Amino acid sequence: MNLSVKNFKLISTLEAISFLLLLGIAMPLKYIWDLPQMVQIVGMAHGILFLMYVGGATILKEKLQWPWGTFLIVLVCSILPFGPFYAEKKYL
Repeated sequence: MNLSVKNFKLISTLEAISFLLLLGIAMPLKYIWDLPQMVQIVGMAHGILFLMYVGGATILKEKLQWPWGTFLIVLVCSILPFGPFYAEKKYL
């Protein structure tokens, strides 16, 4: 796969936004107002974007010759709110 840094930044941004939407809007709708539909939609989108983020990070590890420490930080950023924004700014 020919993944550019620009494409990974787009995936990273979309993954971060989908995670924030999931945590900040969809989950409260589900657990406070008993409206689970948004979690199904946003959750699926976030899951796909998360997998694309991890796959893209794996590809970029080789392409940019990241050391294992950098690669692990980028992966940990994928499970933290606002983490992908930090990874973009610091490592790309």
